[in-house]
Amino acid sequence: MSGLTLDTGALIALERGNRFVAALLQRAIAAKADIALPTTVIAQAMRDPAKQVALNLLIRASATSIAELDRPTAVAVGRILAVSRTSDITDAHVALTATTRNHTIVTSDPEDLAALAPNCELIEV
Repeated sequence: MSGLTLDTGALIALERGNRFVAALLQRAIAAKADIALPTTVIAQAMRDPAKQVALNLLIRASATSIAELDRPTAVAVGRILAVSRTSDITDAHVALTATTRNHTIVTSDPEDLAALAPNCELIEV
């Protein structure tokens, strides 16, 4: 496993105590795999930082890297949206992050992400 990129649904599942997602993350950490969190995903999932303990722990974990939405990334996300004729910035950011890192995508939305990142493996939660 080279790494995992999580979408918002995966983070929500983690916050709700989903054991599958927790076990998947534990295996990734044990394998020293990169866990990528696009900033757009964090923005969608973060509602009450004081209460979202699992999310905050994941964000601060040494295995976690934060995929920023800087100007070059924003342009690349826009191109993905244009080519796919879709409009979900977060899904496109997840797809770009996973594709450029050769990651598996952990998602609650496999159909949309399969269309945006056809070469990435998907794990549905």
